[in-house]
Amino acid sequence: MPFSSASRTIVYPGTFDPITLGHIDLVRRASTMFDSIILAIATNPGKQPTLPLEQRIALARTTLSDVPNVEVVGFSGLLVDFLAEHNARLVLRGLRMVSDFEYELQMANINRLQAPHVETLFLTPEMQHSSISSTFVREIARLNGDISKLVPPEVEAAMKAHFGHA
Repeated sequence: MPFSSASRTIVYPGTFDPITLGHIDLVRRASTMFDSIILAIATNPGKQPTLPLEQRIALARTTLSDVPNVEVVGFSGLLVDFLAEHNARLVLRGLRMVSDFEYELQMANINRLQAPHVETLFLTPEMQHSSISSTFVREIARLNGDISKLVPPEVEAAMKAHFGHA
């Protein structure tokens, strides 16, 4: 399928539990390459998120409010179905370390098997964000550690409140 107007939109899916400075870095850089970015915040039946979907959406909208071509939405179900509903065929995924590549490649290939026109583009975060993961943020926050260098202030406050450290 040749590039069309749908190609100007890229979907960045994930649970974003919570959204980190690494995620925000990728969105900001991708926003200069595409007309539209949809940050698709997933409900994942296989995971029990720390923050509810509505709060994850609200935090992402707040932290990305200055990026005009970003839309934040929640979704459930297959990513390829979400892409079809939004007339998109490009998926953005972040690669922090080499260890991310194998899993991300498997996901890209499975998506392509289900929808051959879907392409996955990989971006790496700025070096200072390359070790940040939502998993690390949750664990540090749970133990009342300092996450201020890993997430925006709004997310830090939400995590502290969630774990009763406010």
